[in-house]
Formats: sequence, C-alpha cells, structure tokens
Amino acid sequence: MDIRNIAIIAHVDHGKTTLVDQLLRQSGALREGLQTAERLLDSGDLERERGITILAKCTAVEWKGTRINIVDTPGHADFGGEVERILNMVDGVCLLVDAAEGPMPQTKFVTAKALALGLCPIVVLNKVDKPEAEPDRALDAVFDMFAALGASPAQLDFPHLYASGRAGWADATLAGPRQDLAALFDLVLAHVPAPAQFGRTGEPFRMLATTLAYDSYLGRILTGRVEAGRLAAGETLKALARTGERLETFRVSRVMGARGLALVAVEEAEAGDIVTLSGMERATVADTLCAPEVGEPLPAQPIDPPTIAVTFGINDSPLAGRDGNRLQSRVIRERLRREAEGNVAIRVADTPGGEAFEVAGRGELQMGVLIENMRREGFELAISRPRVILREEGGRRLEPVEEVTIDVDDAFAGGVIAELTGPRRGDLVAMRPSGSGKTRLVLRVPSRGLIGYHGAFLTDTRGTGVLNRVFAAWEPWKGEIQGRRTGVLVSTGAGVAVAYALWNLEERGRMFIGPQEQVYEGMIVGEHSRDNDLDVNPLKGKKLTNIRAAGKDEAVILTPPVRMTLEQAIAYIDDDELVEVTPKAIRLRKRFLDPNERKRQARAAG
Repeated sequence: MDIRNIAIIAHVDHGKTTLVDQLLRQSGALREGLQTAERLLDSGDLERERGITILAKCTAVEWKGTRINIVDTPGHADFGGEVERILNMVDGVCLLVDAAEGPMPQTKFVTAKALALGLCPIVVLNKVDKPEAEPDRALDAVFDMFAALGASPAQLDFPHLYASGRAGWADATLAGPRQDLAALFDLVLAHVPAPAQFGRTGEPFRMLATTLAYDSYLGRILTGRVEAGRLAAGETLKALARTGERLETFRVSRVMGARGLALVAVEEAEAGDIVTLSGMERATVADTLCAPEVGEPLPAQPIDPPTIAVTFGINDSPLAGRDGNRLQSRVIRERLRREAEGNVAIRVADTPGGEAFEVAGRGELQMGVLIENMRREGFELAISRPRVILREEGGRRLEPVEEVTIDVDDAFAGGVIAELTGPRRGDLVAMRPSGSGKTRLVLRVPSRGLIGYHGAFLTDTRGTGVLNRVFAAWEPWKGEIQGRRTGVLVSTGAGVAVAYALWNLEERGRMFIGPQEQVYEGMIVGEHSRDNDLDVNPLKGKKLTNIRAAGKDEAVILTPPVRMTLEQAIAYIDDDELVEVTPKAIRLRKRFLDPNERKRQARAAG
C-alpha cells in the first residue's frame, strides 16, 4: 500500500487534536454511529483534565487507497523533546494556526525544527469561523515566520487551506462549500512525498526507536519508522546504542501498526512505514534496532538540553506515610530512571548522600506533570524550588533566555512591561495592537525572571492576560533578580488548626490552610504581609471562663484560604522552602523543620 507520513504541529488550544478527531471520522477509521469522547488521542487523565497534549501519539487512516500515518504532537514547548524525536519519522508537516491568534511561540519553536530537517509544510488556518478571525493577517504572519526561520524557496511556496476543525471542513478558499475535509486529504496525498525508504526493502532491516511505552502483556514496546528492509514477527534483531555499543539480541514477539485508534498486529513491516515492535528488554529511545549483520547505528536527532532543575527528595515531614505507600528513596530513584529512559528531554542525577535526586527538564509544566503522575501513583515527595541551569563558554556565564508572547488588555500593557523589563531583567522586542482592545507584547526574559511570575501576571491583568513562552537562546548572565517579595507564616506547633487562631492571624496575611487541618512545626500556613518570615501558632484556641462579658461571643468568620495548584506551589516557594506532595495533599514547609536549625542556616546565609 502507498504510504504518507505526516505530523500535525500547532500551538496549545489551536484545535490540533480536534482536527485529528474529524480526520478519523471522515476517513472511515471509526465505525459509523460510534459514540466517542472529544479529543480521542488525548487519552491520558492529565491530558483530558488540562486540555493539552503531553505525549506524541500515532494514528493511521486510509484515503483513496493510501495509508496516511498521522502523528499528533504536543503543543507546549516544555514537551518539545517529544516533538523533536517524532519529526524524524515523517516526510511532511501540517502546521495548524489559529486564524485569530496567528503563529505563537511554540509554533515557531517546532516549525524551526521541521524546516531544519527540510520538511515542506502544509498550512491550515483553523477556526476561520470565529468572529474575531483574521485569516489573511495570520497567513502573512506565517510567511514572515518562515522567512525569519530561514526557510528555503520550496518551503516558502507552501500550500494553505482555510478550515474549521470543530465543524469538520477545509477548503482552498474562504468561499468554499464547507462540507468536509476532502481538500485536506487530497492535499496531503499531492504535497507530502512518499517515504524515500520505499526503494530500500531489499536491504538489511534497520529502524530508529523514537518513542517508548510499556504494555502489561507485551512489556517494553518501541515505535519508529523502518529505514530499510522488511520484518516479520519471530525474526531476530539486535539493538545498537548511539555510540555503536551492542545492547542486546532479541526475538521480535510482535510487529504492530496503528490502524485508527487501535494498535493491531501486522504480518510484515516494510521500509517507510511507522511500526511498533515488542520483545526487547534493554533497547530504548534513540537506539537502532537492526538485523544481526548491520554494524553501524542510525544517526539520532540531537535533543535540546534541559534549562531548569528541580530536586526530588523523600518526604520526611511528621505527616509522611499517611497518604502514600511509596516513600523510599530507592523507589523514587527507580521511577525517575524509568521516566528519563522514555523521555529524553529529562535527565536524572543523584545528589550527595543519595536521599534526593536532581531532575533537569524543559520547564515548570513538564516538572509539574511528572510530579502529578507520581503522586497519583502513590508517591510522597519533597520538591525544591526550580533553579536555572547555567553554562560556561569562553569564560562567560550564560543563562537560558525565553521569548515571551503576551496578549493583554491595553490598560494593563504598561504594568506588564514595567514588571518584566525592570526587576525581571527582560527586554521588549515588539509591541503592536492585536485588535479588540488588546496589545501583543513580545519580550526576551531570562528564565530565572519567569519562575513564579505567572500568578503575579494573572493578578496584574485581572485574569484577562494570556502568556506564552518558549526557549530562545543562551545569553550572558543578566545580573541578580529579586525573588519573592513577601515572607511566610510558619507554624510553631503540631496539631489541628483552630478557627479562632486563624481568624486572629488573618491580619498578618493570607492563609493557606483552613480550620481542622493538620499542621506541624515548620509548616508554612500562610503568606506574611511583610518581607520577613513570622513564626505563628495556628493551634491557639479561645480562652474559656465562667464569666460572660460583652464581645465574648462574637462570630468567627474566616476568609477562604488560598489553595495553590502544584505548579503554583513549586513556583511560589523560596530557596529555603519545599513543597510536600502526597496523593491527597500539597503542603508548603521550611526545608529545616527544627526552628534552631532554621535560625542557624539563616545566620550562615548572612
């Protein structure tokens, strides 16, 4: 069968996964009348809850006798490692752009990778039926982006379509019939070349592993595109590391391919097709699976290095072990090693003492997703504040700088610029009106300056601003950046918080806990209104006497406490604080619970 391999690239919430749903339905991959949920490929719990694609997934449809392998890629830059790997499996890309917002930072990031590989894009202007859509302006912005990224003349001469993924249509003109996605299917067949590997079926088998997964029945399974040869179940292969080292020899237990939403066994894999193999024990992402006579591994696409690091430690608080059942450092180490094996954008290293582990990744969201998955698996952890990874080149200290794109109401633009270009050491690159009383700001800000900024940004813009960020470059160190400007309220006792005590503490700042919640010494129970930490007693109840007096029976009315999400808590804490994460709770605490030790550490820090 003739084959086309294509990846769909889009920014978060530009309609990528919804469009794939319609492609599956209109190609006949789903049984007619079958009731399914929206965003079929976003099968993970976190993907559905957050509305984002985290893991790259492959599906396949048939159109006019041709099988089209479609790879749904993550839209957030924190999961860019997923995107970089799968671009090696495809021969073309479909760039999906919101007709109202235009190309965004993550679009630029992934598109640059695709253009560098020589892939010719198809541009689909999605959501053209929105009232605020400006498809012509968005198309011009896409062309300007391609030119700025150094696209070749062939890549600049890209075809484009106007579409509505939710309504399920795509046309070459805005005045088209708006009936179905036939124009998109036909354009993929005409514009995306057939795999160049088609003519190499007579060579020894070779395949580069690009994604790793686990199956309860099959064990470890690897997916990739066959670069040469043919393969059937039962044949023997060997695995070569990127260095050429021989890892193992194994018998292929099953050869599978994506057919609609299912992964089904196929008789034979041939050059150019995207398949999944099982039977290996050690082979992993970026390794070469090949016939025994092959001596050299396939080249693997380099992955951009991590930019932030977070320390994962054991939970040693007085409340440890009440919610989770995976507390030991060896269990945490094993889980993190397994994560790093399948996600090449993450690196794990032991810290001195072996009780904590430094995990380096792309951003706070990637770290947050990993921690959330672990807490749902029963782990209890103590998480440090993210720190930026620095480089030394030519005697200079370099730090990661991100390109930040902000859409904000005109009235708030000045305050956002002042905050990012002042204390956070950013530079304003562009400022232009984006319609409907909004301004689009483009800035280059050190990654250090963006840690913990999102909450302040939402406050400054009254919740109406939209911020997107993506790694831009390594630049010289920009100087010290002020951290959190307020102190915290630290509990001096252990027990159950009392409403009367919290009511009296409200004048000191915002509370993070409510009445009848367990607290312990060293736990952070609120935010101080001043810049210093304050030891408080949330257990102190009202003194009772047998004398009734005016004012003794006044009602205690508490302000609802601030409940932070996991990402907000990680971004909020300071260097001497930790986030305690359990399956049922997220708590903030001081790194050293003993007050004398905290004072000694404070004196040592000056």
